[in-house]
Amino acid sequence: MKIGDLAKRSGLAASAIRFYESSGLLPPASRGPNGYRVYDEASVQRLLLIQTAQGLGFSLESLRSLIPAQGEGLPHDQILQSMQARLAEIDAMQAVLTAQRLELESLMQDLNAEWQAGRCLQIASAVAPPDPVAGATRRARQRVR
Repeated sequence: MKIGDLAKRSGLAASAIRFYESSGLLPPASRGPNGYRVYDEASVQRLLLIQTAQGLGFSLESLRSLIPAQGEGLPHDQILQSMQARLAEIDAMQAVLTAQRLELESLMQDLNAEWQAGRCLQIASAVAPPDPVAGATRRARQRVR
């Protein structure tokens, strides 16, 4: 199939397919007598694998080490290790987001309480970057009357 057909089947732009080919993620296509690139069904499957992995947050660099050369089997142990590492990254991101959410909710409650009491907090002093490692903590807030 030509690159346009591959683009339709994979949902990728032809330029993205050429990029994956030039970066080594997709094996070089054979060339027809007219010089056009000719791809096979394995190219469709590889592009779908790349899209799935990218959707799960894997970088192109990590994919280069995981996706074998054409004709080779998938390195099962290496793939599972990469997936475990990605899960650990996701867990760490979730912990940071949870801490940020708690801090934001706390700040919203404090601001609402102060505003309802007729006081105004200086937002710049009320909001400081949270420290996700140490956990969300309440900070002293300067009151302006």
